[in-house]
Amino acid sequence: MMMKYIKQHGIWYLVISFLSVGFLVSFALYHLPMIYFGMTLLFNLIVLIPFSIWHFLSFRRQLRLLANFRDLWEIAELSSPLDESYQKALSAHNDKAQQEVFRAQSQASRQQDLIKMWVHQMKVPLSAVSLMAQTNQLQSDDVNQQVIRLEHYLENLLTYLKFSERQDDFRFEQISVNELIKKVIKKNRILFFHKQLSVEVTGDWQLKTDKKWLSFALSQILDNAIKYSTAGGKITITLTKNSITIADQGIGILPEDLPRLFEEGFTGYNGHEHQKASGFGLYMTKQVLNQLDLAIEVTSQIDIGTEVVVSKRKNEAF
Repeated sequence: MMMKYIKQHGIWYLVISFLSVGFLVSFALYHLPMIYFGMTLLFNLIVLIPFSIWHFLSFRRQLRLLANFRDLWEIAELSSPLDESYQKALSAHNDKAQQEVFRAQSQASRQQDLIKMWVHQMKVPLSAVSLMAQTNQLQSDDVNQQVIRLEHYLENLLTYLKFSERQDDFRFEQISVNELIKKVIKKNRILFFHKQLSVEVTGDWQLKTDKKWLSFALSQILDNAIKYSTAGGKITITLTKNSITIADQGIGILPEDLPRLFEEGFTGYNGHEHQKASGFGLYMTKQVLNQLDLAIEVTSQIDIGTEVVVSKRKNEAF
């Protein structure tokens, strides 16, 4: 404890020592009576020693308070300007830490709710396959359709977790969006066939982007187009040098739902009515496209269809 005190305040005792030596030299050079110097030094020591003892005890008490405190109110009695500054800094740090804890708890709660939701969703295709097996009606196309749904739900879940934990990197390269969208269509061909949907792809878009994450975003958009298209309809995909437009002839989206499409967990009327939406597909799509510096815009009319446009941001130049 004494060494800490000397380390903290020893400089002032060193200054006092130098001043005393300076006075001694002055007295000697001017041949002043040394008795006056001795009396002055003795008086200073009489004042300095009790003050030093009190100051050391106060310093020791402060260290013990700081070593054992758990809440800021326990060190409120430390009222020097420096102590108050430290307390303000600690209070700000404590508030920030509490906010971080609250955000982490909220994130954990959202993830738990999300996982519960996805478990419930994945029970639907699993139950369908189980029923097919029990009734000896296992058709390869029907089974493949349910497997694709399961893969889609799992992909959404894993992507959400990666984004929420920020554990994935983007790798940009020059790609053909035409080739990419055709791979996405091929991956979902069973779903097209099941609803007897036709698809038309025209044009191309040479874009520097992350192929994996753009594929995920386009898969979400196309999955919604398939999900809410009427049987026998058509999905049109048009590419230009700056955008991709995916248009369906489905049931459409209510005007009041359009502004909230990209909110986390929002399903809207169609999602509730058809019990197919998790509320995270378009949310994740928006998050991914933001990271890719791309914009997304949705327009829709009830019973006519929905059009989704993904394009370069106007203030960006790729």
